[in-house]
Amino acid sequence: MKNVIFLLCIGTACMVLFSACQENPNLNKKGVDIIESKLTYVDRSHQAYQDTVYIPIYSDIYSESSLRSTLLTATLSIRSTSLTENTYIHAIEYYNTQGELVKSYLDRSLLLAPLQSIDYVIDRDDNSGGVGANFIVEWGADHNVKPLFQAVMIGTSGQHGLSFVTEGVSIKK
Repeated sequence: MKNVIFLLCIGTACMVLFSACQENPNLNKKGVDIIESKLTYVDRSHQAYQDTVYIPIYSDIYSESSLRSTLLTATLSIRSTSLTENTYIHAIEYYNTQGELVKSYLDRSLLLAPLQSIDYVIDRDDNSGGVGANFIVEWGADHNVKPLFQAVMIGTSGQHGLSFVTEGVSIKK
């Protein structure tokens, strides 16, 4: 029994060390945050195309009953689908189940180059959003482009893995 507990402790310690040593995917080889380096000031009034997109996020979901939920890691993925045109992300805001702003991710516009992707992660242990969390993303472009807004949720419940994707929908008036 002591050997099993010892192995479990070693396994847990290795998982913690491994996850702590993983590199930030937004850092380049020089350690510069590629998302922060793309923040820029943009005159939104001259952009021909502007939209607001709602992306549902499930940071936790009910399992077995309404009294038990499973926490999930959620990733917001924003992808440029243009081969030639820039897309500007003006706001990325995370809201909880009650519709209250939890976090605003940008203080100025983000330049998304052709075919570039950016990701924002809601950690598994962050339950500030609840079961009805969502992102609101405001974006614009000088030409007709159609960026892709998705959320990927993953987690485990016992020995079962859970994963699913949601798509953003335009809520522009």
